[in-house]
Parts: sequence; structure tokens; C-alpha cells
Amino acid sequence: MPTPVFLTIDTEFTWRHHAAGLDLETIYQRSLEPAGVGLSYQLALLERHGLKACFFVDPMPALVFGLDPVRRMVETVLAAGQEVQLHLHPNWAGAREGDRGASYARFQMHEYDLDEQRALIAGARDLLVAAGAPSPIAFRAGSYAANDDTLRALASLGFVYDSSHNGGDPVDSQIGLAQRQIAPLKARVIEVPVTVVEDSPGCWRPFQLCALSSAEAAAALDHAAAHDHAALTIVSHGFELANRLGTGANVVHVRRFEKLCQLLDERRESLPTMHYADRPDLPLGRDDVPLRANALRRRWRQAEQLWSNLVAERAA
Repeated sequence: MPTPVFLTIDTEFTWRHHAAGLDLETIYQRSLEPAGVGLSYQLALLERHGLKACFFVDPMPALVFGLDPVRRMVETVLAAGQEVQLHLHPNWAGAREGDRGASYARFQMHEYDLDEQRALIAGARDLLVAAGAPSPIAFRAGSYAANDDTLRALASLGFVYDSSHNGGDPVDSQIGLAQRQIAPLKARVIEVPVTVVEDSPGCWRPFQLCALSSAEAAAALDHAAAHDHAALTIVSHGFELANRLGTGANVVHVRRFEKLCQLLDERRESLPTMHYADRPDLPLGRDDVPLRANALRRRWRQAEQLWSNLVAERAA
């Protein structure tokens, strides 16, 4: 059986640009369209390879800047034939334009009780729909910072899927599942965890563009297909192909994204990309085992990462 792949791209305003006191258009450009390798570039590459991706859009900055920038994100994604689902960084609920990040609400969803989370999610959903998105059925908490109350809130609001569990981030990701859990399962909603690989014994690393080399990504894809995994979830961000300032392309990350699209194109028979709106028939509760650690792949990635941090991140 083919293994469905959820290629997910968190699409959001970056708090550090707001905290730096940048104007609205600069925040948008550096968060969503940085250095020519943002949303438009990524959408064009996905179209070229015939791939589906889910863009988890955070509408909360609309509380500060109005709906127009969120509408712009949504329209860009939908015009390219991709799907929009709900992302949520709750700190924007207390933010104020022009104060350089001095005002903010609590940053992590798990810092809120059940009723507060339900209200936050319902309000964010309404903002997303007001910005032109179809009513979302899938959710990811900002910074993966969900807990079991998040799943209760989502279920009560009619959501079908959550993709917040990330065993590579056990501090923020507080859903009560094992770190190595990568197979979808029923947890009030259908939890579709971020795929992790074993970095070293007992230490997990997410299948995220900035976290794995192309060799590790290829190995994780082939492992999922060879072992008939129930699903595979990949994470990136709209700004992840640029440096942290959003002023230049990070060539390491650009190459990784291009290679990932090529790999998924070549493996489309065994690893088809899906939208959550496709509602694929996901076998639930399997004991899928993450890719085991490999010292050679890890050392190569560490060397690549060092070059990225020292050189690519500083490119203007």
C-alpha cells in the first residue's frame, strides 16, 4: 500500500520581525516572501513537480494588522491549488502594532486551559475563514505546543486532524504520546504526528527541512515506503529557505527543498503527497518504527549544518 505523505508548510508572521520594529510590508516580505525563496517560489516548485502540500496558516496577526495580510497569504496558496489549514501562535492575541513586541499574550497553547484553548482556536478559525479559506479540518499548534486539552478543544469544534505531536521537541510538544510515535492514531481527533528519525539512541529529530540533510530525508522516505508506514509528515516554513533576517537565501535549505521535491516526484507511486482535505484512508494505531540512527549520515549533516550556520545564514 502507498504511504500518504503530508508535506506541511507553516505559514506565519515571524515574531522577531515584529519585535525588531519593522513596518507591516517588510514583516510580510521577510516572513512570507523572503529573498525570492518564500511562498511564491515554493508554490511554483511544487507545481513543477506535481506535488500537494498543506499550508498551515496562522491568522492571529490579523488581530494586530487587520485581515489583509492574512487574506494575501490565503489567496496566494489557494490560487496555486494548494490547501490552507489552521496554525495558531496565541501570543499575537496580546500584541500591539509598533511596540516592538513589548505586548504579547502567553506564547504556548499548553499554557492555556481547555476553555481558553477552545476560544482561541474558534476565534482563529473564524479569522482564517474571514480571510477566504475554506473551513479548516486540520490544525497545528505554533511551536508544536499542544497538549491533550488542545485535542479536546479541537474535537469539540469539529476538527478531524491534528499534527502537533513532535517527538523531536518534547519540551513544547506536550500531547501525551511517546516521542517515537509517528503513526496516526485516534486521540479524540486523528493525530498525525510529525515524522521523526533517530538521531542517536533514544534521541529523535523531526523530518523538518532545516533539521535533516537531503541524504537523511531520502533515507527516511525510503524507510517509510519499505516498511509500509501509515503516513509520513514533513515540516517546513514559509521563511525557512531564507536566512533568519529574511534578507538572503540560505542555499543549503534551498537545495534541500529542491531535492525533497525531486525525491517526492520520483517516489510518487509509493509515497503520494496528500491534502488533509483528501481525507485519505489512514490505518490507525500502527507501531511504525522511525528510521534508525546512522553515524555517517549524522556527521555529514552536522558538517553541512555548520557551513549553513557560518556562511549561508550570513549571506546578505
